Amino acid sequence: MSAIDFDVLRRTPAYPFAEAAHYLNVPYATLRSWCVGTTYGSKGDKHRFPNVINLDGEPQDGLSFLNLVEAHVLTAIRRHHRIPLPKVRQALAYTSERLGIERPLAHASFQTDGVDLLVEKLGKLINVSQSGQLEMATLLRAYLKRIKRDSSGLPVKLYPFTRMSVTEDAPAPVEINPRVAFGRPVIVGSAVPTAILADRFKAGDTLVDLSKDYEISKDAIEEAIRCELDCRKAA
Repeated sequence: MSAIDFDVLRRTPAYPFAEAAHYLNVPYATLRSWCVGTTYGSKGDKHRFPNVINLDGEPQDGLSFLNLVEAHVLTAIRRHHRIPLPKVRQALAYTSERLGIERPLAHASFQTDGVDLLVEKLGKLINVSQSGQLEMATLLRAYLKRIKRDSSGLPVKLYPFTRMSVTEDAPAPVEINPRVAFGRPVIVGSAVPTAILADRFKAGDTLVDLSKDYEISKDAIEEAIRCELDCRKAA
């Protein structure tokens, strides 16, 4: 596949909201509000929050791989720090302007220079202490480390967190690659979808059975199954 074809693939909607929310461990309504915006208030006093992530297609088409990456990074800001969306939007606009890039959450320069810009701006907008800013930056970098990029800096793989608790050294046995299994999560180094492993486990196959059948370590399979079943339970 050529670089041009892959770039098109990265930007092609392929993940319905329910499925993307499942992979990212975020509520469906939350993810949709990030990408489509949300309206709140009574009939005579309605307010609208615009989206933070610009979809590569129409809302009914879902998220592209790049949108999925953007939502993955945004999760670090929203889930763990509960920063209001208008403040996030302001900080991202500031970061985008300073870096001169259109979509900072998916861009390589955000990983090197943009984190500190964003966190500093957010700190000023919501009066976060320096220690709070440091914690926020550390968490953001932990999420950014789960993104593999090509030589041009664009994302090619995403290693989603398989547990709700997030640490820099958390295991990364699962990858999402637009070129493998139609972009569905698979065990790293194989094309075995995690959904298949989870379904077989629920049907009665043991971890030992699955490890032998697919020649994958028991630990990796257990982590992948935990991810799938935890996500389905939360959905």
